[in-house]
Amino acid sequence: MLTVVNEDGTTPSGSSLLDEIVREGARRMLAAALEAEVNAYIAELADERDDKGRRMVVRNGYHQPRKVTTAAGAVEVKAPRVNDKRVDEATGERKRFSSAILPPWCRKSPKISEVLPLLYLHGLSSGDFVPALEQFLGSSAGLSPATVTRLTQQWQADHTAFMDRDLSEVDYVYVWADGIHLNVR
Repeated sequence: MLTVVNEDGTTPSGSSLLDEIVREGARRMLAAALEAEVNAYIAELADERDDKGRRMVVRNGYHQPRKVTTAAGAVEVKAPRVNDKRVDEATGERKRFSSAILPPWCRKSPKISEVLPLLYLHGLSSGDFVPALEQFLGSSAGLSPATVTRLTQQWQADHTAFMDRDLSEVDYVYVWADGIHLNVR
């Protein structure tokens, strides 16, 4: 890939060449990990065959490309597909392969979700999340102000549940008190 770099070290798209190299490396590593996961799954079930002698679990191309927001920025992923023709005897439904690395619903890394409450606690308003993350990650990371508001309500519910938990059966050995003493003259 030939890239023209401006004098300030940015590419024509406005991002840093270093950031683009990191994103490309992350994309390649994720693609290789997904391929290895699918190959291991298929190899594990290679002996299962139907009555005509055909394999029950085979590769079936790729899913549509999707962007996944990671700490390296938005990375486009093309996950491999698996055609699993086995049927679960208990439910009667076909078994499905689901990646442990990149589940079908995953659009952002768990690390991105962990940083959001910290940004909120440090005073970043819900309307400021999109521009802030766009500058940091190179995309809006799929976080609209409505998403941030929904996450805030979830955090508040988690906090309320934490504060209302029953501590009558718990013995604590230490109690820590913190304070500030100002010596005013």
